[in-house]
Amino acid sequence: QVRLVESGGGLVQAGGSLRLSCAASGYTGSATCMGWFRQGPGKEREGVACIYTGSSSTIYADSVKGRFTISQDNAKNTVYLQMNSLKPEDTAMYYCAASTRRLNWCLAGPANYDYWGQGTQVTVSA
Repeated sequence: QVRLVESGGGLVQAGGSLRLSCAASGYTGSATCMGWFRQGPGKEREGVACIYTGSSSTIYADSVKGRFTISQDNAKNTVYLQMNSLKPEDTAMYYCAASTRRLNWCLAGPANYDYWGQGTQVTVSA
């Protein structure tokens, strides 16, 4: 079992920045990929960014490339999502997730992830 706890969400003006954190506990060594997903009102959950825990390789959704950065601190068992140049369309509940599978594309979709945090709300005002 892997337990994930997100923090760092909040209200920010357009153009501002936030850093989300995801603290992992439990059998963290089983996670092969860590991902950040988001779900806006009336929308499906979508992948934002992910990182392979072994190589630290990253993948980003086109909508956040150049603005968001995912990183990991293995000593702290924590994954971060630095979000810059935020836009109102970034408003959503953000979820951290862990996968124990061998994924060729770690943004393949929520069904490929086994463990989820409770989410943290990000609201960007115009």
